[in-house]
Parts: sequence; structure tokens; C-alpha cells
Amino acid sequence: MTAANLVPDQQSLVEVGAAVRARLAADPGVYRIENDHCELFAIGDFLSLAECERLCTMIDEVARPSALHELDYASGFRTSYSGDLEQEDSFVKGISRRIDDLLGIETAFGEALQGQRYLPGQQFQPHNDWFYTSEKYWQLEKARGGQRSWTAMAYLNNVEEGGATMFTEIGIQIEPKPGVLLLWNNALPDGRPNEGTMHAGMPVVKGVKYVITKWYRTRPWR
Repeated sequence: MTAANLVPDQQSLVEVGAAVRARLAADPGVYRIENDHCELFAIGDFLSLAECERLCTMIDEVARPSALHELDYASGFRTSYSGDLEQEDSFVKGISRRIDDLLGIETAFGEALQGQRYLPGQQFQPHNDWFYTSEKYWQLEKARGGQRSWTAMAYLNNVEEGGATMFTEIGIQIEPKPGVLLLWNNALPDGRPNEGTMHAGMPVVKGVKYVITKWYRTRPWR
């Protein structure tokens, strides 16, 4: 494949994918969720119950109506409340660095740890975390650190009913369980964005759902 045929950040996505894949394979605490569509992993009890409770409280303090590039809250596509946690807070920094260390990705490549809260009826319709480079927003994201490589998402509480994460291409639904961390590669092994990572935050029916998410870029994030 010639350089002219490469998609943006493709070689970087190949390299980080290979490095993280090998690191996770060598970690006995990491469980691979076998499927034919994407590289998806889970770690049980990554966070303690006390850490989960503290993060939920912090999310309540920063949560605002979520938006998604050109789509605002009123569109109904993403109806959760979300907010970036204070990066310089020692507790937040410690959690964030544990995720960095698990993946073996330098801290500079990770976005701010974001908290999300879903109330009854709120959801995040099927989407990919990687950026569509044909869209107008790509020029901004290109300057901010480029394409997203890996996603790390942790559940913080039990939900009375609903709120599962549905990977639509795989056909599996993961129920929230406090402390569990999910990881997935947003690219294929050859560095192209992976359509198989399509996922949705299913509507909460009863109760509330809290999660934290950290996305990684191919270059230092800013």
C-alpha cells in the first residue's frame, strides 16, 4: 500500500494496536471477549466500590447535557449528561494513570477522563468512537491529536433496569457492573477505522447509570 492510499494516522494505528494487543494478551487479569468484528476486552474489579462511589459524586458535580460534534442534546442522539473530570485532581490522575499503564500508552496521548450519567429514558444511540475524516469536525480533531485508537470505559454502579452497552455488529449486550472496565481497539489490525466497533448506550429504564470513559489519540492530545 502506498502512502497516498493510507487513511489518516493509519500507520500509527497499526503500531499502537500491535503494542496494546501484545500487552493485554500478556496480562492474566484481562479477559478477551471473543468475536469476529473487533478487539474487545474486559477487566473485572478494575475499580473498587469506594472508588466508584467517589467518581459518581464527582460526575454529579460536572455533568452537563451531552453534545456530539454538530449534534446537540436536543437531537436525541446522545441524551446523557457528561463532563470532564478535573485532570489535576490527584484521585482522578491516579485512576487515569492506571488505565494508561494497563494499555501501555503514554499519558500525553489520552484525553481527559470523562464522566457520564444516564437517567431514565436517556441513551446514546449506535455510534463509533473513531472520527469520520470526511466530516468538517475532522480538521479540528486532527489538530487536537488525530484519530482515536483505543477506548477505555468503566461502569460505576448497578442499574435497576436497562442501561446496557450494546455492540450492535457483534450482537452482544454487556450489563453494567460496578468496577468493570471495557477496552476496545477502534481500528482494524491494518489501521483502518473499524466499523465493527459500533455500540450504543441502551436507554436506562429504572435508576441511574454512571460510567467513566477515556479515549486515546495517535498523537499527544490537546
